[in-house]
Amino acid sequence: MTSLDVGVTRRSAPRDTRKRQLRRLSAEVFDVLVIGGGVTGCGIALDAASRGLSVALVEKRDFAAGTSSRSSKLIHGGLRYLEHFDLGLVREALHERQLLTEKLAPHLVHSMPLLFPLKRGAWDRLVMGSGLLLYDGLAGLHPAMPRHRHLSRGACVHAVPSLRDDALTGGIRYFDAQVDDARFAVTLAGTAYSYGAACVSALEVTAFLRERERIAGVRVRDLERGDEFEVRARVVVNATGVWTTELERLAGVANPLVVRPSKGVHIVVPKSCIDSTLALILPTEKSVLFVLPWGEHWIIGTTDTDWEFGLDHPSATRGDIDYLLGHVNAVLREPLTVDDITAVYAGLRPLVDAGSKDTAAVSREHVVRRSAPGLVSIAGGKYTTYRLMARDAVNVAARELPFAVAPSRTADIPLLGAVGASEAATRARLHPGGARLTPEQIQHLVRRYGALVLQVLDLVVKEPELAASLTGAETYLAAEVRHATLFEGALHVDDVLTRRTHIAFETPDRGRCAVEDVARLMAQALAWNQTDVDREIAHYRSRLDAESAAQAMLDDAASDSARSPVRDLRLSAV
Repeated sequence: MTSLDVGVTRRSAPRDTRKRQLRRLSAEVFDVLVIGGGVTGCGIALDAASRGLSVALVEKRDFAAGTSSRSSKLIHGGLRYLEHFDLGLVREALHERQLLTEKLAPHLVHSMPLLFPLKRGAWDRLVMGSGLLLYDGLAGLHPAMPRHRHLSRGACVHAVPSLRDDALTGGIRYFDAQVDDARFAVTLAGTAYSYGAACVSALEVTAFLRERERIAGVRVRDLERGDEFEVRARVVVNATGVWTTELERLAGVANPLVVRPSKGVHIVVPKSCIDSTLALILPTEKSVLFVLPWGEHWIIGTTDTDWEFGLDHPSATRGDIDYLLGHVNAVLREPLTVDDITAVYAGLRPLVDAGSKDTAAVSREHVVRRSAPGLVSIAGGKYTTYRLMARDAVNVAARELPFAVAPSRTADIPLLGAVGASEAATRARLHPGGARLTPEQIQHLVRRYGALVLQVLDLVVKEPELAASLTGAETYLAAEVRHATLFEGALHVDDVLTRRTHIAFETPDRGRCAVEDVARLMAQALAWNQTDVDREIAHYRSRLDAESAAQAMLDDAASDSARSPVRDLRLSAV
């Protein structure tokens, strides 16, 4: 994705690019091999590559297929961490929030006002006001966002008419930031690629290679083609999140790092269900509940419970859904029902097990360790601090290399699309492809791609029919599907519907209609035949059916049993 790689002339980009990267993986000895294509793994690849190291990244499924696409989509300091006096964690996160919104990814990370309703009058105002005063102080003298402000009860009700009369005596407004989590991780991978990293999805690690007592690489299976080959590296970094323990066992580590998966469930409802100009943060018996704006929807979450079943496809239960509805309905004039829910999604937090009985009490700080000669593992942490996690992991990995390694540079490296993002809307309107779009469509593209919107519009110039909206998902354009396939590594319709776009949880039918358009557009770029197209469509709809069945179950075991038979297409072939 360097400047030489963009443009509409690379018609065979998906297959040819992947083939070239696969040849690199089998032919080179890399300085650093990263396992895991979530935000942490992609961040490590960028950090290492930008220091001048040769880097490979392998991901079993799709980039951001796990936790990194199933978060609350927040970039925040962690207001609730102040309760545990994790001041260092909060300060670090607030610094990263500022970097992301102002320099690294202003096109993907945007400020968002939140209301913290107060129930007990003066006491709550004193306690929460003090906490937010500290929160603002930790953000520094020149914060990226406005400082908090106390609001009267009348001002709160005016801003959030949906609140019940007895839900608050007043409130405090403060700011944090929101991110398109999946797109952010994919953009990180693209930025790492622009610095020379070979980033390839659908490669499953089946074994670790050894030279005497040292890890010297891995053996991988290509889940798209079925063949196996070796990838050699001077140091391997295990950045697999909730799979960390499993990978360390595969590597033969005697005392593997124990990562405790914590399930976080979110529900999505239409914007019309809640009348509010502010996001909400509501205290619960364990933690907090967020009600967050997302386009024409609200995202409500999250839960925080142990998960003891399959890691690839965590699922929500009816109990999870009822828990979220119960807590949000406690403050709403018009209660939400199950019928209001557009979609439900579940992710797993990779918490480092410290023996606590309650996952909500487990620290969100990250752990980096040399698990074996030539093997470094990283786990824990939070999305906001991915860059610091990546820096720390590469610092430890650098000690395994027989030469000096430069310090991290990523605090000064904007992600793809960031440079020129402020002028992107104007340039898009002047672009020949922009003439075919409405101002709203251009703004939608700019918010998702930043300066890379011109790549998308180049496709529209080459094929004017790509200016059409997708059936059943009119917010998105056909050009975005083609762009995801040509330039963002999408190999299956689920990659596009769930991660390159968010049609899977933004439309009432969750993409059942759009899947046909998506499959047709991908087929033209990936040379699928009709059998391939039919398989992709059928599999996607089966996945939606399995998720719906799982969400009707009362416990995790039954929910997992209903969801697990329909696996990712890559995994179902092995």
